[in-house]
Amino acid sequence: MKNELKVAGIQADLAWENPKENITFFEEKINTLNKDIDLIVLPEMFTSGFTMQPENVAEPMNGFSVSWMQEMAQKHQIAICGSLVITENDKFYNRFIFVHPNKELETYNKRHSFTLAGENKVYTSGVERIIINYKGWRICPLICYDLRFPVWARNTDNYDLLIFMANWPVTRIKAWETLLKARAIENMSYVVGVNRAGKDANNYEYSGNSLIIDFLGEELSSLNYNEIGIVSSIIYKEKQDIVRNKLGFLNDKDSFSINY
Repeated sequence: MKNELKVAGIQADLAWENPKENITFFEEKINTLNKDIDLIVLPEMFTSGFTMQPENVAEPMNGFSVSWMQEMAQKHQIAICGSLVITENDKFYNRFIFVHPNKELETYNKRHSFTLAGENKVYTSGVERIIINYKGWRICPLICYDLRFPVWARNTDNYDLLIFMANWPVTRIKAWETLLKARAIENMSYVVGVNRAGKDANNYEYSGNSLIIDFLGEELSSLNYNEIGIVSSIIYKEKQDIVRNKLGFLNDKDSFSINY
């Protein structure tokens, strides 16, 4: 078990529906990171932006973008994660992909489709939450609109780190920041939230505001409005466990089941 986990999130102005250009950008950023980083988090749909034309960019799991993630993970001996437009069995998914340093894959399909943009009409929603075990850390991955649904994020699995990746617009950016901190506080968990910046082809603006937050809701790393760059921090499992055990808040949580 690794007590210290060094985490970095890359905030980018995504090129619209242009996987090769976006991957070139992220590869350059990854190559500049310190060699001791353990985990890199990329935004939602990091190769395309939040497109409702999945047929323009969708790839299979053995496609170019997943293969690139595996290459980066193995080359730098890090874990890397982000969401991609994936096609499988004649369906489209907004899929979180976590790649271990040995190139092993773990995936999560976005549960809550963003109906305001019609995501539910073109993408198939997921029905299962996963917990990823990495270097002794239990990681729960969620995507963008999932952030608004605290029951889905509830720490019933004793996870240590909650990850959100997003294309969250500037018009509702206060909700992004507030809900990230709420999820950290109520679940007594570190939270990494990585959002995109810039403007997309639909003229929607994104300010980024990526954050790393500790288990009491304190900001550990952040970026300025519309800044292209990296949030990074060392997070400490033992410190989190000590506070959890001392306060005991998670022991008093309600039990419930989710109906699909």
